[in-house]
Amino acid sequence: MFPAVATLLVASACSSNSSALSGQNDAPVAARDGGSIVIGAEQEPDCADWLGTCAGSIWGSYTMQVGTIPAAFDTRKVDGKWVPQASDLLTGDPAVQTVDGKQTITYRINPKAVWSDGTPISSADFAYTALQVRDGKDIFEKSGYSDIANVATPDPKTAVVTMQTPYASWRDLFSGDYGVLPAHILDGKDRDALMKDGYTWSGGPWIIQNWQRGTSVTLVPNDKYWGPKPHLDKVTFQFITDTAAAFQALKSGQVDALYPSPQLDALSQIKAGVANTKSQVDPVTGNLEAIWLNNTKFPFDSQTVRQALAYSIDRDAIVKRLFGTIGVDKAAQSFFTPIVGGFGESAFGKYTLDLGKVTALMTGDGWAKDSAGFWAKGGKRASFAVETLAGNKRRDLTLQILQSQFTQAGFEMTIHDTTSATLFGTTAPNGDFQAGLYTLIDTFPEPLNLASTFASAAIPSQANGYSGTNFGRVNIPGLDAVLDQIDADVDPAPRIAASKQADQMLADAVPAIPLDDVPNVLLWSARLGGPISINPSEGPFWNLSEWGLAQ
Repeated sequence: MFPAVATLLVASACSSNSSALSGQNDAPVAARDGGSIVIGAEQEPDCADWLGTCAGSIWGSYTMQVGTIPAAFDTRKVDGKWVPQASDLLTGDPAVQTVDGKQTITYRINPKAVWSDGTPISSADFAYTALQVRDGKDIFEKSGYSDIANVATPDPKTAVVTMQTPYASWRDLFSGDYGVLPAHILDGKDRDALMKDGYTWSGGPWIIQNWQRGTSVTLVPNDKYWGPKPHLDKVTFQFITDTAAAFQALKSGQVDALYPSPQLDALSQIKAGVANTKSQVDPVTGNLEAIWLNNTKFPFDSQTVRQALAYSIDRDAIVKRLFGTIGVDKAAQSFFTPIVGGFGESAFGKYTLDLGKVTALMTGDGWAKDSAGFWAKGGKRASFAVETLAGNKRRDLTLQILQSQFTQAGFEMTIHDTTSATLFGTTAPNGDFQAGLYTLIDTFPEPLNLASTFASAAIPSQANGYSGTNFGRVNIPGLDAVLDQIDADVDPAPRIAASKQADQMLADAVPAIPLDDVPNVLLWSARLGGPISINPSEGPFWNLSEWGLAQ
């Protein structure tokens, strides 16, 4: 999460080939006021306490957070690049200064900005949010906030944040994953208890009318919102976890829009065309699917084994099998997603399928094939289980291909299906896994995930209340210092150089193996109007207030 004076660098292209299906089918259709729509949601969030570890599902952001939680910065497309811009919560860009090694950020809050109960959004809200993240327990991720020295509130509409050291991605503070929360409602109370099952207040264009667990979430307009009001009277997100059932609901008119994971059957149907439906497929994404390895669990506590595993996979073949129909056929070669690709070095490009290198690495480290053809050492086989979310056909196919390739290379892989709540709520934070297949999502156009995923301070533990998302327990000698430079350096040139150095260090250590930059897919009924399109940082419903029924 990070340059005060520097120009932000965001990728405008991705490492994969552009899709022929990219872009909106037609010019936007004008939207009229009134009416309601239903949107298919493929996941139900576990909670709505956006600061807590229970909020790991991105669908919570898509369905509830973006429309109800005010943020200091939005991600918008400018000259073909996705960049942070001061939102209408503020009067303009904050003033940033660095004096005696400390950085101050002065936020001036829009005098029109109010919560849904009419209470002005104030500097107290900024102070409350910052300290909840910095000092709270069970916080999903503290990057940036952990370096806040204090938050001054000289007047109700001015918040001055002082960082202990310069923080290059300061624009992500009070933006991205968290936004700003209402102090007058939450301060001194149990935030998690008040928010986890939904909340009745809002600082955005929408307010949560109800959340029926297992069924749907319904939003209605916030009549106190100071910006443009939504066209629609009501939006219901209906939870449909099966892709085939979701497509049938779209075809039958039961739902008006889908944002499906790019499953094979979904992509085939999109290419063939869905009657009375428009679509966008965008490879410029913030999504990275990877094989995440627990670097403290056998056999991945060995760097040699991790390197050998990387040489065991034909990653391009996997990507082509998954996304070739839409022109995406190259593997991800970095942990920087396309929207922050300018920071990366494509360092994983050296890992291609090479069984000779697998044999050289494993035998050089004292391994030998057993009677079943699997590598073994000290009486223990190179065997591991991959945790994955049940019910995702694309991942099922990915794992089938990986299992076959790993078997040929001498690694025994099994598959363990789990749920999002279990994987991200307990299994991953506790380190109770060997490997996992899931997607890392950049929710802000800054290289935030590198430190939060690979810095040793981000390893969840009892001491830090199991905060942090370095689930793989990665601790690479020298990497923390480089990640600190990426976080702190406001000069773009050395910051990019440090990012590329980190990319190389990660490729050498192989703490995980990037597979593909998962394309974004959005489909919507022709009866809808408005400028409907994908925002790779904020999701498909970032401008839901501009949607409506076609005039």
